Amino acid sequence: MSFFDRNRKELERRGIAPDRLPPGQYMTDRFPVLHAGEVPQYSDLSQWSLRVFGLVEHPVELSYDELVDLGVEERTTDIHCVTKWSKFDTVWRGIPITKIIDLVRPQSSVTHLIAHAEYGFTTNIPYQDALDDPICMLAVAFDGEPLDPEHGYPVRFLLPHLYFWKSAKWLRGLEFRDADAPGFWERNGYHNYGDPWQEQRYWGS
Repeated sequence: MSFFDRNRKELERRGIAPDRLPPGQYMTDRFPVLHAGEVPQYSDLSQWSLRVFGLVEHPVELSYDELVDLGVEERTTDIHCVTKWSKFDTVWRGIPITKIIDLVRPQSSVTHLIAHAEYGFTTNIPYQDALDDPICMLAVAFDGEPLDPEHGYPVRFLLPHLYFWKSAKWLRGLEFRDADAPGFWERNGYHNYGDPWQEQRYWGS
């Protein structure tokens, strides 16, 4: 029996429906850390801000406190990494993307949302995906605690129905566009969309 078969048998033993696990994935209780480059360090958040810009009626630059003051909510969701691990029932707190949308009022021509992270990293998301995912948020806490630095402190974009690289860590900007703009991982071989249920891991898959 393969590792993946044993893992699915473990799900059944725990009373978890195996069909919650996308093809090619295995369940883990850990939260593996994967990223490129250094982990940003913040001695305080006085110099941190989030810029929301592009094709919007009211572009803004929000301090951390201003962002949180928009209203924090809690969501529970499964997450799936392109490196084949999945973690179930993760609990996040953050600002729903709908609150950002209500604040800046994107134009009707918007088709894509670009998440800008520290060090110039970006990832691209179809705008409709952000609208349709009820979990989509700007996460500030995981499992009842502020995000760990290696998991994106102070703010992480969360879009759990796509592979987890689309949930950009160390978020610093959201750009509303009328055209696609593949980000760092997409330009380096990852799939442009990244649906775990279709195993869209890499270009050509």
